[in-house]
Amino acid sequence: WRENALFEEREKNVFVKPNGQRRACSNIVMARKRTFRGTKKNNFFRLIVLFVLTLQGVPIFPHGAHLLYMHEMNDEYKTIDDIGQGVYTEKRSKFLAYAHPVNSIEQIKDLLANYRKQHYDARHVCYAYMLGPERQDFRANDDGEPSSTAGKPILGQINSHELTNILVVVVRYYGGVNLGTGGLIVAYRTAAALAIDNAPMVSRLVEETVSFAFPYVMMNSVMRVVKESDAKILATNFENTCEIKLSIVRSKAEELLNRLNKLSFG
Repeated sequence: WRENALFEEREKNVFVKPNGQRRACSNIVMARKRTFRGTKKNNFFRLIVLFVLTLQGVPIFPHGAHLLYMHEMNDEYKTIDDIGQGVYTEKRSKFLAYAHPVNSIEQIKDLLANYRKQHYDARHVCYAYMLGPERQDFRANDDGEPSSTAGKPILGQINSHELTNILVVVVRYYGGVNLGTGGLIVAYRTAAALAIDNAPMVSRLVEETVSFAFPYVMMNSVMRVVKESDAKILATNFENTCEIKLSIVRSKAEELLNRLNKLSFG
């Protein structure tokens, strides 16, 4: 309250200055007010996050297990398990569609380069992709087609099937007749849907990472918990202080976290 009052008092004082200085000082004061209020909001948000984590029972220890949270709380995500293909023809234009399971941007770049090389005589090689269990990493590309007539309809089919870790490429061979904006949208959407429908779909588990540091005397107890929890060992370090990095299904992560931390104080 005092800070806000101080800002308001300063803002009143600037109006006794000449016009040029008055405007400049007023801008500075308002900028400081916005910065101050923004800082308050950020600090408030941080407090809310810490409060929620505390309610969830997440411990904060100098040693022990630390859980790396992900944005979504679903245990599964949908993707495709193999390549799917589709062909659509409209007014002598041919649309060849390919759906690929992918896991990285590098893999996507390699596939696109191969398709551009394979179909060097095609008019357009359009695509869209989605990556990650949270479905937050995506892109759509029209490759020279009118804006939002190719990549966006392809991405729309990925979204309608709720898929991720997928790349859909649609290659167009021009048939000499313009399809118009509506015709292009229908063509790319239909071709993408055919490729996706012809690819085997699977559900996969979302896993989280748990890291745990412990003395060597706890080795047998830690390994017993790891085995009973069906966790996968990603990395180990058994030098001065033992460290282990585990991967486990999201729904079991909290239980594993609690069991490991209990060992530290057992």
